[in-house]
Amino acid sequence: MIKALVIDDEKYAREELIDLLEENGSVEVIGECSNAIEALKKINALKPDVIFLDIQMPQITGIEMLSMLDPDTMPKVVFVTAYDEYALKAFEDNAFDYLLKPVETCRLTKTIKRLVRECQPADYSPLTTDMLELIPCSGHNRILLLRPDEIETAFSDLSGVHVVSSDTKATTQLTLKTLEEKTPLIRCHRQYLIHPTAIREIRLLENGLAEITTLSNHQVPVSRRYLKELKDRFGLS
Repeated sequence: MIKALVIDDEKYAREELIDLLEENGSVEVIGECSNAIEALKKINALKPDVIFLDIQMPQITGIEMLSMLDPDTMPKVVFVTAYDEYALKAFEDNAFDYLLKPVETCRLTKTIKRLVRECQPADYSPLTTDMLELIPCSGHNRILLLRPDEIETAFSDLSGVHVVSSDTKATTQLTLKTLEEKTPLIRCHRQYLIHPTAIREIRLLENGLAEITTLSNHQVPVSRRYLKELKDRFGLS
């Protein structure tokens, strides 16, 4: 999977792009930054395959930031801009591609397909749609095999993807996308999945957000994007 860093000073634009990238399934967003200084540190620490970079940012622009990176080791760059006039300049600065705001899903898909061809070797493993019977996990110097019905929630952070049962937290090499497609877990947040039968309570918060309490008292956030789907699933208005 392609590892991406999203850099944009506008929080809403940043979150919208992250949602689009994660919906695609070929990109793992390993971080986000609101300015160039923060981005330089995360690029060096996380070593993403690609950065989605806003051009117009305060203090240091996206183009100025690129001049501070080592051209031999820098990730591929996809400029994200509201200004068409910058398109030619973006290519002059060796950008892999550029996207105009608001980012269109079909245009982003074309960019990701090109990135996949260049960043990832072909996967010749057989394709399967079978549901997973066991989920391999690691924790405390051992390999755990957990049944999907044991897992209350799964979430991702910079250190990987984690699954949580009533008494265990472990890390898995599987992606949230795979867990969503091949287990009963459903999406409740771009970084969280929940097992429907593990939900004890859904607490509605301000601004269209919510929080789930599981049977084992784990707290799981619910974003505006997925709250309606969750309500519809349980026949709630």
